[in-house]
Amino acid sequence: MKHSTVRLRRLSRELRTLRAATEMTTEAAAEQLGWSRSKLNRFETGKGAPTTADVAAICHLYCVAESTTEALVQLTREVARRGWWTAYSDVFAGSYAEFEAAAKEIHYWTPLLVPGLLQTEDYAREIIQAGNRSRTDVELARRVDARMQRKTSLLGAHPATLRIVIAEYVLRYPVGTPDVMARQLDEILQVAKQPNITIQVLPTNAGVHNGTEGAFSVFSFGDEDPDLGYAGCPAGEVYVEDPEQIRQLKLTFERLAAAALSPEESAAFVAAVRSEYD
Repeated sequence: MKHSTVRLRRLSRELRTLRAATEMTTEAAAEQLGWSRSKLNRFETGKGAPTTADVAAICHLYCVAESTTEALVQLTREVARRGWWTAYSDVFAGSYAEFEAAAKEIHYWTPLLVPGLLQTEDYAREIIQAGNRSRTDVELARRVDARMQRKTSLLGAHPATLRIVIAEYVLRYPVGTPDVMARQLDEILQVAKQPNITIQVLPTNAGVHNGTEGAFSVFSFGDEDPDLGYAGCPAGEVYVEDPEQIRQLKLTFERLAAAALSPEESAAFVAAVRSEYD
């Protein structure tokens, strides 16, 4: 949480590209800079954040144009800029919230639970509490607050385009009391009306599909940064950057979307499930 991961990812890619253009090896460049190979490697892989002096020295070695040097030095300053998620560094173990906040388009496939961005406060509290019953009331409240902040950030001004496919099971899985579920289904119906959000339901009668291996997300950042895939599990988080793997994730999502009900049919389906709580 110390650095802005999206900007650091962009900076490291630029540094790798600049060195590759000179045809220098990492070892040769590091030697001329008077650094260890591991130091330069950390900067090129995003495992460490360089200082503005470090970036200026790299640009000087690679004979980079002054305008490019100035742009990269400014990007280096922005790497350390704090986002809202840094206030919840005790809650967000990884960089997911930062990637989510920076994305211009996000694809979600969720076979088990309502995705965090659509959860009501009561639904989120039930899920978070079930994940660890030993949490204190203060810890629980803070995690719920963090999840609601994610929702506010992504559904507020200048929102990302969200495409969400959820399994029918998600709508029928009882979380909390019937009132909790009724309000959660109402929330899905309300959010689905927003022009930047598309929600589709994959009904059980669609049969076996290619999303059985679990939930995943794909973040798209526009022209500045390559797409990023994500999958989480109890053992940790997995981020996918390989272009072919990203292509496969997107293909999987599109196949799920094609098998799912249309957005209009999905809204009617959710409304029908909601009526069962009346």
